[in-house]
Amino acid sequence: MAIGPKLEFRQSQQLVMTPQLMQAIKLLQLSNVDLIAHINSELESNPFLERDDSPDGAGPAAETSASENSSDNDAGSAEMQEGDWLNNELETTPEAISSNLDSELSNVFPDDNGESQSVDPVQQKADNWQAPSHNASSGTSDYNLEAFVAAEVSLSEHLQEQLGFAVSNPTDILIAQQLIDCLDESGYLRIDADEMSARLGVTEQDLERVILALQGLDPVGVFARDLSECLKLQLKEKDRYDPAMQALVENIELLALHDLTKLKRLCRVDDEDLKDMILEIKELNPKPGAAFNTEVTQPIVPDAFVRPASDGGWIVELNTESLPKVLVNQSYYSEISQSSKKDKELAYFTDSLQTANWLVKSLDQRARTILKVSSEIVRQQDGFLTYGVQHLRPMNLRVVADAIGMHESTVSRVTSNKYIATPRGIFELKYFFSAAIASSEGGESHSAESVRYRIKQLIDAEDPKKILSDDALVKILKDDGVDIARRTVAKYREALRIPSSVQRRREKKSLT
Repeated sequence: MAIGPKLEFRQSQQLVMTPQLMQAIKLLQLSNVDLIAHINSELESNPFLERDDSPDGAGPAAETSASENSSDNDAGSAEMQEGDWLNNELETTPEAISSNLDSELSNVFPDDNGESQSVDPVQQKADNWQAPSHNASSGTSDYNLEAFVAAEVSLSEHLQEQLGFAVSNPTDILIAQQLIDCLDESGYLRIDADEMSARLGVTEQDLERVILALQGLDPVGVFARDLSECLKLQLKEKDRYDPAMQALVENIELLALHDLTKLKRLCRVDDEDLKDMILEIKELNPKPGAAFNTEVTQPIVPDAFVRPASDGGWIVELNTESLPKVLVNQSYYSEISQSSKKDKELAYFTDSLQTANWLVKSLDQRARTILKVSSEIVRQQDGFLTYGVQHLRPMNLRVVADAIGMHESTVSRVTSNKYIATPRGIFELKYFFSAAIASSEGGESHSAESVRYRIKQLIDAEDPKKILSDDALVKILKDDGVDIARRTVAKYREALRIPSSVQRRREKKSLT
């Protein structure tokens, strides 16, 4: 066989992750809040992107009317320029003011009694330097509205203001400032005493003495090392820390387990006294520092709406208010590209225009994909919208992807951090995807979410004298046609944060 050079042609396909494709994938999985932040960043960096805030294209009309009004104002101001009283010299003598006002000066300014007051120019300059005027109507640059808005006080600032009342020694003040910085959001002091004393170069006795002094600050319960100490400080403040209450606080974990029999024996009280003590514990604040937590909770904004149609079906609409509206300014690109003479500038303008066009197309494609996926989910889960969660069908990503002709990964990105508003509430799109549980009678399988809902219904309606165990729940579900194992019932119950049958029996017994 001869060996020699030759020319061959081969055809192949491969997926190339271009920057535009990566951007489209990124936009597809962003939530509304993240998408708006991304668009704001692009608006700042791209000169050809503009925000479209005009309703139904009223922007140009508004600009035209505004320009017409401005030209009319300019013409009117030109006519008034000669007779403008601001350009005339003002008379400031009392006689001139009285003649212009057609009244005595004392009638207009009764506090002055018609007498003019001489002003020392030197003293006036000194007063102006010491107390500069912040008049909102003056339009000066030194006016700051935020200076008049009350700032929110943090827990650290609130404690720093009281620090002088608790400790006075400079060394103790330094220790106290370090301890304030170690507080968590709930006001607890989560430190290791040995490590902290070694780091500060003090003895553990001095550290404990400062902590005890700081525990008297407001709010009551701060600088506690655990929940028991926090409750102890608040009970001492109310003068309710007697031996019985002390035994209850030291064994607070038994209260969480609703082991009231053991608590009565430890506290040496009867049922009535123990119930009163538990009510007092519930009135205390387990997180005294949480009142200073000023984090803003972001509300959920649905990406789509579902409403019933006149023919008995459902209408799916996008939430247009949550979709960012941006436009590409082609005229601005034509203007500056013609005047540009440098190749680097022209290349930058061309890349920016392509990026802007691709971003607008990606946003449009994102909206269409969300609408397509949401419509298919609503079609698949018609029983849920009509009758409730007990009729939620088992569904996976492949079912929706095959129905709309897309890949499963695309459907997964669309349903992440996206919400839909239905007549039964606002749900994340991933809520409608759940595993299938076989039917014991060989019929249609059941959704895992509907089975969890059924378990919660059975436990909520159980008789306090006959608590349902996991085995009893399995038997009831199998009678209803759900083939489920006991460990699956226990897993669903724990996911719903429902205690075991033993703990529920103790809890419901304490309430009777």
